[in-house]
Amino acid sequence: MSVSQCAACKATVPQYDTIHTGSDEHSDRLLCTACFNREMAKHAGIDNFEQTKFDPMHLSDASGNVHQFRFRSLLFGDKLSLEAFDATSENQPSGYRFQILGDAEADQFVLLGRLIEKMRRLLAVVHVRDGDLGLQIVDETIRGRIEWDGDEHSRMPCVVVDGRRVEWDELGRMLMTFEGWQFKLELRDPSDEI
Repeated sequence: MSVSQCAACKATVPQYDTIHTGSDEHSDRLLCTACFNREMAKHAGIDNFEQTKFDPMHLSDASGNVHQFRFRSLLFGDKLSLEAFDATSENQPSGYRFQILGDAEADQFVLLGRLIEKMRRLLAVVHVRDGDLGLQIVDETIRGRIEWDGDEHSRMPCVVVDGRRVEWDELGRMLMTFEGWQFKLELRDPSDEI
């Protein structure tokens, strides 16, 4: 597991438990989520914010593969983002990722329950499968997230579908099965239901 050092408290924390920040007061800094949330609570005037640490949990996808999920919470003014990351995959960008938003002062265990419901619902759906010609779209719907492909020179995205990294040209090849069909491309916030 990749680790980084927080610029504020100097703690060594897992990479998934960090966030890059920047402001007029500070140049780009890498903060652990605890320090980030402390600063955000101060700016938002929230005196009683307590960050809850959740233990990792294991959930199976529709194919029966078990994934370990780690959680982080990020305070954004009057909103709290609760996120789950697939720790099974160290290869970025890949793996499942889920997010919900709630009120900053909401019961974090209630938010966790809502997030787990969302995770189970989305893990139960299969959008792509391996076929004789490579990955194929199941039915006529594909859902996932857009990521950077990691190549600083290509400036091309990749997508993550069913927790699997799919290169942009591979997505195009999968879509050729539907040549002549119409499509509707909707972009949604990571916390939205798709």
